[in-house]
Amino acid sequence: MKKYWLAAAGVVAAVAVAAPSAVGAPTETSTASTAAAASPGSPDSTASPAAGTAVRAEPAKVTPAKAAAPAAKPVRTVRPGQRVDAGGGFTVWLTRDGKHWAGPDGYENFRSVVDGNIDRSEPGVSHQSEGDATGVFHSGLYYGTCKAGRVELSDDEGHKTVATLIALPGRPDWGVWYAHTGPADGNGGSGLGVTLYDRAGRPLAELPGFDFPAGRG
Repeated sequence: MKKYWLAAAGVVAAVAVAAPSAVGAPTETSTASTAAAASPGSPDSTASPAAGTAVRAEPAKVTPAKAAAPAAKPVRTVRPGQRVDAGGGFTVWLTRDGKHWAGPDGYENFRSVVDGNIDRSEPGVSHQSEGDATGVFHSGLYYGTCKAGRVELSDDEGHKTVATLIALPGRPDWGVWYAHTGPADGNGGSGLGVTLYDRAGRPLAELPGFDFPAGRG
């Protein structure tokens, strides 16, 4: 019998930080000596290299490139109530009042965006997860911004998973993200941190990973 876990977390205040500097292309510079032939018979004339002699160049100077951030996936616009195949037997859909999702066993869940449990006056993100030995399905809300560009999950070793984002027409100040990861330990995947970024790659809100008792809440 499969075991499921569900983790839900509150909002962590939005974090405004400077955007990472752009990565420049590696540059190479080199110099080469050239010799001009002096006029024959001139007292100031100097010997020039013999024809065909190779000119030695200095070693090229290369500036190492920084690792690029994971590519963001475009936010997908869906109709209210439109069922989205999220993979692994999971289905997600949005209505005006919040996020709905169902697992392979048909069990349905709901998270409201209008019942006062989230503060949409500032950027935030939530996280729910459930799975078994074959993998974990993660999903949640992002809210408090109309400029969401990317949601990432990350573990303690720095491995990152970029989520898929969906939103209703008109891009309101909230939407839903979802992603899949491999089999998790006893906390059902809630140990992964979640970060919301804007379209320019600046972090807006972060939800650290935490241990959560196994079971469906």
